[in-house]
Amino acid sequence: MENEKLMKKKSKDERADDLRAEYDLRELLKEGVQGKYADRFREGANLVLLDQDVAEAFPTDEAVNEALRLVVQLRKLPKPGKRTKTKEAGTSI
Repeated sequence: MENEKLMKKKSKDERADDLRAEYDLRELLKEGVQGKYADRFREGANLVLLDQDVAEAFPTDEAVNEALRLVVQLRKLPKPGKRTKTKEAGTSI
């Protein structure tokens, strides 16, 4: 009968508290700050998950931002072969 007690499965309530006694959450969390990152979240920080190959090419957030700013600038350049309005207006002599 003693073996039966040892083999008995723990109830759901007994399993819910598996934290060891030496890990006192009140002590571990007493210096925690509630809402520590709430302001940053409200500012609209955008988090983007990079694919592994991109993350290797751009290891820091500064590197990613610099590359993306360059792409934005390049998109603003006129495309070759297309005339802008100023060139078209100057050709009628």
